[in-house]
Amino acid sequence: MQIKSDKEIKIMRHSSYIVSKILDEIEGIIKPGVTTKDIDNYAEYRIKEMNAEPSFKGYCGYLHSICISINNEVSHGIPTYQRIIMFGDIVKVDIGVYYQGFHGDSCITIPINKVSLEASRLIKATKEALYAGIKKVKEGHYLSDIAIAIEKVIHKYDYTIVEEYTGHGIGYNLHEEPIIFNSLSNQNFDIKLKAGMIFTIEPIVNQKSKYTKILSDGWTVVTIDHGLSAQFEHTVLVTHKGYEILTNKN
Repeated sequence: MQIKSDKEIKIMRHSSYIVSKILDEIEGIIKPGVTTKDIDNYAEYRIKEMNAEPSFKGYCGYLHSICISINNEVSHGIPTYQRIIMFGDIVKVDIGVYYQGFHGDSCITIPINKVSLEASRLIKATKEALYAGIKKVKEGHYLSDIAIAIEKVIHKYDYTIVEEYTGHGIGYNLHEEPIIFNSLSNQNFDIKLKAGMIFTIEPIVNQKSKYTKILSDGWTVVTIDHGLSAQFEHTVLVTHKGYEILTNKN
């Protein structure tokens, strides 16, 4: 668990800015008929154009620059030219950027044109849960405060939280301590927050069962019952007075 210096925080603000800028651009261009590999190619081009590198490419053998997961795909979806985005899909786009030695990481769920009422409600609940967790970030608060806030929102909507995939510390490495749980049910430790800590908060919320499985490609995680799944993620800095969302484009 690392406390970042002012210099390190400044660099991470920029790596995170690149992430949020590209996600904003993708949200504007994604549409039916586009392949997931088209989006991956665009993201890699823009990351390198901004003098950075994709955090995910080469990580644990992953061959692409982003993860893009559709509908019942929970996370780590592999971009391909065969996967075509369709009207009514909900698409999770997860991007990590490595800039001058530090990473930034964020994910959004994008509704493609008019989606079902249930899909829209799931997206709303997941985003609401993310920001409920973020609002608990402040020096002196605890990781459990974040988990409780997220869990409260998801239970209100009667959805389920995927427990095996969590937020994480971030900095020199894409994944650092501490683990940021989205539920108290699998949290076996607690940590008091300190100013200068940077981590991601990333609730993954399922429409039905919380249980998942990994497909034969070794990466793509899906719901076991084909229910929809949504995810939002921000990279967040703990401050003395509260928090700063580094992956907010500004």
